[in-house]
Amino acid sequence: MTEKDRVRWDEVYTGSGPAQLAAVGLPSVFAGFEDLFPTAGHALDLACGQGLAAVWLARRGLDVHGFDVSPVAIRHARDLARRGGVGDRCRFDVVDLDQGLPDGPAADVVVCHRFRDRRLDRVIIRRLAPDGLLAISALSEVGGTPGPFRAAPGELTSAFAELELIAADEADGVAWVLARR
Repeated sequence: MTEKDRVRWDEVYTGSGPAQLAAVGLPSVFAGFEDLFPTAGHALDLACGQGLAAVWLARRGLDVHGFDVSPVAIRHARDLARRGGVGDRCRFDVVDLDQGLPDGPAADVVVCHRFRDRRLDRVIIRRLAPDGLLAISALSEVGGTPGPFRAAPGELTSAFAELELIAADEADGVAWVLARR
């Protein structure tokens, strides 16, 4: 990601201020699937923003490692985890995922919301533990406009076809997949 992009995201998170505890939860596209998420193990939250999903996962019982390019977002995520009583279950690091996913243990859950870098697809699959759950969403050309960070029709289901598909959808400019290794 360019320095200009990082600065833009810092400005977005500075302008929004810290997240409220009431906002903690999975991205709305995964509503109704909460029971499929494990209650123990290790989770990754890629492009975690202010840590809303990460804190939800930690409250559920997982140890979570979140990554985001924005230092402001990471500060907000750490603060949210502390306020949410799960600061000891969450670790957040400033990472430019365009440079790759840092090495680490296998994950029982990988959440990636509204971030798309096709170069990470194989890395994400390899990082999932056996029976691990992937919850990924991206801006989509389906019901949206084409663009470099938008998934083409069928792209997410194709990219993660070797996983067991639980649910998926593409509409209104958003594509998402919930799958198990």
